[in-house]
Amino acid sequence: MESFGKELRDLNVSRETFNRLSIYANLITRWNAKINLVSRKSLSELWFRHILDSAQLFRCVPTANHWVDLGSGGGFPGMVCAIMAIEEAPATRFSLVESDQRKSAFLRTVARECKVNCTVISKRIEEIDPLDADVLSARALANLTTLISFCERHLTDTGLALFLKGESWEKELAEAREEWNFQVEPITSLTERKAVILKIKGVTRG
Repeated sequence: MESFGKELRDLNVSRETFNRLSIYANLITRWNAKINLVSRKSLSELWFRHILDSAQLFRCVPTANHWVDLGSGGGFPGMVCAIMAIEEAPATRFSLVESDQRKSAFLRTVARECKVNCTVISKRIEEIDPLDADVLSARALANLTTLISFCERHLTDTGLALFLKGESWEKELAEAREEWNFQVEPITSLTERKAVILKIKGVTRG
């Protein structure tokens, strides 16, 4: 536990939540050689580059009934937030959308071993019926214009979207505004100075 003291402080979670995240991290390490959940280079920085990067989104949401994570892959950010919610927001239901069957199998394994309140949907985003999410998240999935089009289908009228974006976020934002109207609050990322969390609501067609 002492070797991960800094990670525990950075995440600001209980020992029980940290233990669940540790189980998750171990599963990623074991499965990664077979299905490439994260790059080999970033595996050595798993806690900072992936887990902390995802966990910061959970702190952006006061309450949520249904949190939908699009293109979940190895579970970033959706599974990390779902694990944190076990103690801090147990009423929140999570849906993780991932079309890759092997990654979906991994996510179900994590959910079972960490006792996470989530459903894994193994379909393409475009094929799913509207999910009525009041929180919609995505990380490294698509450009912002495409992500906002998913908001129109899957986010409730009063819902909130959280999208992690890199240093070109301002360019993507300008492009998205050519097609969509929305309110946005950029929040500087804890893990990358030039990256942001885009907190988006009020999406309508331009």
